[in-house]
Amino acid sequence: MVEYQAAQLDIVFHALGDATRRRMLRDLAQGERTVGQLAEPFAISLAAASKHIKALENAGLIHREVRGRTHHCRLAAERLAAAHEWLGYYERFWTGRLDILERLLREETAQTSPAPEGDDP
Repeated sequence: MVEYQAAQLDIVFHALGDATRRRMLRDLAQGERTVGQLAEPFAISLAAASKHIKALENAGLIHREVRGRTHHCRLAAERLAAAHEWLGYYERFWTGRLDILERLLREETAQTSPAPEGDDP
């Protein structure tokens, strides 16, 4: 089971590793798009766009439905949740480390700063 999940994460992160595919996912977050609509913002052929879409589809990040001669794509965010969960571990790790660093810096500042002068009469 763990190996399956690791392999799925590998596929998802590979798909997310390309800027064109990330932009396509962002566009799909706004709603369903055709392959032509997904290809439109890029200077790429429909064949190249189809390859990007196939990578997203293989990763389980989108669903494609053929209606007549038109391919419609929609976001399938479930796999993104698994990637988000994996990244969450490292977010908690770095947040903890940065909290420790902040505490140490405050302690150091408190030790090296002169004590404020009081209002002596």
